[in-house]
Amino acid sequence: MTTQSASTIDSILSEHVAQGELAGVAALVWRPERPTRAITVGRRDVARDLPVTRDTIFRIASLTKPVTSVAALTLLDEGRFDLDDPITRVAPELENLQVLQDPEGPLDNTLAARRAITFRDLLTHRSGLTYGEFHRGPIRAACATTLGSQIDNVLSPDEWIAKLATLPLIDQPGAAFHYGISDDVLGFLIARIEETTLGAVMRRRVFDPLGMHDTHFVVPHDKRRRQAALTGFDHAGRLTTLAVAPGGHALAERPDSMTFEAGGGGLWSTADDYLAFARLFVGGGAVDGVRILRPETCALMMSNQLTSTQRADARMFGRPLFAKGHGYGMGVAVVMEPEHADVLRCRGGVGTVGWPGAYGSWWQADPNDGSVLVFLSHNMLEMSQLAQGIGLATWSAIASFHALA
Repeated sequence: MTTQSASTIDSILSEHVAQGELAGVAALVWRPERPTRAITVGRRDVARDLPVTRDTIFRIASLTKPVTSVAALTLLDEGRFDLDDPITRVAPELENLQVLQDPEGPLDNTLAARRAITFRDLLTHRSGLTYGEFHRGPIRAACATTLGSQIDNVLSPDEWIAKLATLPLIDQPGAAFHYGISDDVLGFLIARIEETTLGAVMRRRVFDPLGMHDTHFVVPHDKRRRQAALTGFDHAGRLTTLAVAPGGHALAERPDSMTFEAGGGGLWSTADDYLAFARLFVGGGAVDGVRILRPETCALMMSNQLTSTQRADARMFGRPLFAKGHGYGMGVAVVMEPEHADVLRCRGGVGTVGWPGAYGSWWQADPNDGSVLVFLSHNMLEMSQLAQGIGLATWSAIASFHALA
């Protein structure tokens, strides 16, 4: 990156902050054998006017999903499960699941699942599980009342799985890509296999080996001065500090008594910690000689797992996800046709991987040139605000960062 382009990135991101479209950002550009370029602009806490620093700790939402996938695949490498094993081997509660005949239809209009969900289904979001808030039918309210919050949840993992077993799937296992709570289930299953918590699994298998000392499901009390406040927008589109994340899924201060650790979106992290993780994908499963995944397992994770029909049919908010440009591996989007790749999933050469987070964070790793980009922010939006165009400038900022980096 030239000095001029680096300066331009700073100025463009600073302009978004000055316009009140973005509270603050910590971003990194990494390439082999070059100094890491760090960009920090804006505030980590709007109300207290505290600046973003390189070590600011952000909620990373769905950037948690690739971490859960890697942790699970380390167990695969040890032969602790096979991809096509039924998950009922670990979670017998999930036997005899029902499937809605119409995803938006009555909850009692179901038929039996043709087979059990497998670990492969969870890793590729082909389990038939969903996020209730993506739907308008009865499954929306049923997920909310039965399962509760997606991140800071009063249920224990075992209680949550037992309640999940009472809900129907929206599709047959293996049939199609449906973005949702597959990673949360996966996280609880690997915790059961290891007979500990998901956080402990991640700490031993991923965080400690990679030196990710600021990545947690709960920010320790002695690090909370570096914690970014939950930041969103008021009804007029002005930046404000939130007491709860949109949908009530995450709290500003999580009670220490909570045992629920959301493998789909619960982690906090820093830009440098996530860089250490993302470098796995330009290092064939290893970083600076520390091997986390076997090369062939890392390659599998970074390879499209969807059929052509599943790619074409995958939707989020009614828009195609993978019809052009991308496929989906295990926890990551994969660039397949660079000329059609959308930055907000990832854009680079064939095999580039990445995934965004709902709270305004994003990353990608391109094994073709060895580059890694990380962009962390808090940009927490209600669905109704998205429909009004409030808060969308953060995604423009990510596109500008990508283009200039």
